[in-house]
Amino acid sequence: MSALVSETDAGTSGPQGAPAPSRAPSRAPSRADDPRFREGAFGHARALVCRECGHEVALGPHYACPECFGPLEVAYDFPAVTREQIAAGPRNIWRYQPLLPVPTDITESPNTEPGFTRLLRADNLARELGLERLWVKDDSTNPTNSFKDRVVACALSAARELGAKVFACPSTGNLANAVAAAGARAGIKTVVFIPADLERPKQVNSAVYTENLVAVNGTYDDVNRLASEIAGEEEGWAFVNVNVRPFYAEGSKTLGFEIAEQLGWRLPDQIVIPVASGSQLTKVDKAFRELIALGLVEDKPYRVYGAQATGCSPVSIAYKTQAPAIRPVKPDTIAKSLAIGNPADGIYVLDICRRSGGAVEDVTDHQIRAGILLLARTEGIFTETAGGTTVACLKKLVETGQLDPALETVVINTGMGLKTLDAVGDSVGAAATIDPSYAAFTATGIA
Repeated sequence: MSALVSETDAGTSGPQGAPAPSRAPSRAPSRADDPRFREGAFGHARALVCRECGHEVALGPHYACPECFGPLEVAYDFPAVTREQIAAGPRNIWRYQPLLPVPTDITESPNTEPGFTRLLRADNLARELGLERLWVKDDSTNPTNSFKDRVVACALSAARELGAKVFACPSTGNLANAVAAAGARAGIKTVVFIPADLERPKQVNSAVYTENLVAVNGTYDDVNRLASEIAGEEEGWAFVNVNVRPFYAEGSKTLGFEIAEQLGWRLPDQIVIPVASGSQLTKVDKAFRELIALGLVEDKPYRVYGAQATGCSPVSIAYKTQAPAIRPVKPDTIAKSLAIGNPADGIYVLDICRRSGGAVEDVTDHQIRAGILLLARTEGIFTETAGGTTVACLKKLVETGQLDPALETVVINTGMGLKTLDAVGDSVGAAATIDPSYAAFTATGIA
């Protein structure tokens, strides 16, 4: 394996929706022609393909199209896959190895083995909101208590195959936790960059795994720009959501794969997904489309909904104003894990929600806190602010008639509430403080 090439070898990312060149898309050389990588290093992945112009780039540490500067994603030559083959696999994301850009021996590499989290029938919350059938996909039970363990596992596989010496990321918190833990497990030097004002529990949850936690004065977008600069200057650094982003993003597909499998190999009618960069939503949709193409689920319509905090809602604003592009904003919300003012996949979120008949909604910080408490007190799930955003948006979508209460719906909880205690710390507490006597207890009126 060769050392990871620098980001300057891949070009520089351009504006969203860059115009496609007039000539027909070109195809990349076969992965078998590249002597840098071992056979099967990226599984059945064929190339990286531009979402804008269709130009193909050979598999490697690239994220921007050299022709139009559009974003790259992984393209495959999928084998025939059966439900039985998947069910016989491990109870983690590697059961979907044939559908991911990872080698067949991926289970032999040290990793945190995330995935196959519970899908809970949420009858209490459904009754509260007036829904007939509702499920919560609860990713708070992953190794570092968020869905980021999924994407990091795929990024780590790519980083190892590319010969990376340093495993790194810019993060709003959960990703830093996951990268730091996965790097420790794999025995690779890990460096994580976060906004300096990030919630203290998320800082601690990263610092326990790595001594290389770097706090940056500024927003996540400032941190991300710094990471991109470092990726372009330092050799051998694999930034999971920068120069190995196409591989990293594929990990989110496993959410869609699991939801379909846990529903008995069928797709939900409606799904509500939080939007930060927008990558999770776009990849869940990609997962559903791949399952249909492979004949693993019935081809049926489904609606996709995005959830944002009002204090950082560039995609929701664009949806509601029918804008053709995303206008960046400065984040100001308690939902820091969603506080990305210039979301890389925002325009694709718009396309998917519009195409599917869904919507993108946003809610205030007060509604987010209420959403956290609503999920906790109906289903016993303590979610962080991103989950509070998603539940609150679900409620708003029902109340405004944008979501059909008669259709089967899935809502995704991406993280554990213990990471954002400050969000609800002042809203909850002891109902009463009493002396240790029965008379004092009866005086509270709780009985």
